[in-house]
Amino acid sequence: MIPLRDNIPSRLRPTVNYSIIGLNVLVFFLEMAMGAGLNLVINTFGFVPGRFLTYLWHGAFAAMLLPIFTSMFLHGGWLHLISNMWTLYIFGDNVEDTLGHGKFLLFYLTSGAVACLTQFLFAPTSLIPMVGASGAIAGVMGAYFFLFPWARVLCLVPFFVFFVMEVPAYLFLGFWFLLQFYQGSFSILGPGFKGGVAFWAHVGGFIAGIMLLNVFKPGLRRPFRRL
Repeated sequence: MIPLRDNIPSRLRPTVNYSIIGLNVLVFFLEMAMGAGLNLVINTFGFVPGRFLTYLWHGAFAAMLLPIFTSMFLHGGWLHLISNMWTLYIFGDNVEDTLGHGKFLLFYLTSGAVACLTQFLFAPTSLIPMVGASGAIAGVMGAYFFLFPWARVLCLVPFFVFFVMEVPAYLFLGFWFLLQFYQGSFSILGPGFKGGVAFWAHVGGFIAGIMLLNVFKPGLRRPFRRL
């Protein structure tokens, strides 16, 4: 299912969400202009789980921590970028509306960091650079899942032909999370553990997004009004 829009209007202009999207697009255009030098950039600023403990052992804390955050703004191709930014565009504005601009930025970066570390726990020796905003966006999706479970999400569904249907947010996001968990579990036994999609980063980011809500906005309660 491909999300097209939701039915929750935001009260405030989501300037941080738009800025994150703009920065990701700008960085991608810079990637495109690097030519042969792009591989070096990806290997330097992408998060490589297999290097994490090595840097920690040698006390190279900047080299250990920097890629966790820079990797969130690098993407592996047009489809990777567009799918991530479109998802963030749909769900990020309402989470920013709830948390406020500054807290949303911290929430986003923290979710992405937890996502990277979750992938490290499941693939600690991998030398494949991990890039993309998916882990941080999974945190946004987890927060949306908690905050707006009865929101309606209009989806494009490919099933022999494409058709459009509207589903509750809890169904769309819950199915997405279970799919990530299933594929992550399967990757332990299969070749996906060596490369491809970082499913455990998605799982970790989604759970972090739910848990971090009460860190950044203590006492927050889920609204129960159906929308």
